[in-house]
Amino acid sequence: MTEASSLAGRLLVATPALADPNFLRSVVLMLDHDGEGALGVILNRPTPVGVAEVLEPWADLAGEPGVVFQGGPVALDAALALAVAPGESPLGWRRVHGSIGLVDLEAPPEVLAAEVGSLRVFAGYAGWGAGQLERELDEGAWYVVDSEPGDVSAPDPERLWRAVLRRQRSNLALLATYPDDPSLN
Repeated sequence: MTEASSLAGRLLVATPALADPNFLRSVVLMLDHDGEGALGVILNRPTPVGVAEVLEPWADLAGEPGVVFQGGPVALDAALALAVAPGESPLGWRRVHGSIGLVDLEAPPEVLAAEVGSLRVFAGYAGWGAGQLERELDEGAWYVVDSEPGDVSAPDPERLWRAVLRRQRSNLALLATYPDDPSLN
């Protein structure tokens, strides 16, 4: 897989036909994607667990709503954090795409405090083995669209699926009005 064909930094938006309940109306930011597989986090699954409850040192840097997000069904006992760093790459932060990057949660938060914003913590991640994501894409399970820095810190994450679709300059924008339960239509 070439760097040009990598989906790192792009969004996977679940199609209405996607049957896996783990990904119902999910928006996944792809963190890594190569010939060995893919890894991303679901951006629109906030949990009721506050960041202060599980990673207290990072609570002051966590953006609203200040909760842990379920990043996916894999390794729910592991934490990943994303943040926006508008300038140079600070220590303890690895660029994923543009100004969005992964935060090293082992680093002291005070090292990053002045350099990053919009920190979000995720429990677990979405992962695919070699060729698995490509098969799902061929089956029409996902729309692939460009990400924007604000996606990581969307103020109303439950509405992100509709918002991402609505901003597309194609027929995908029409799907933003797709009903939650089409059988009631």
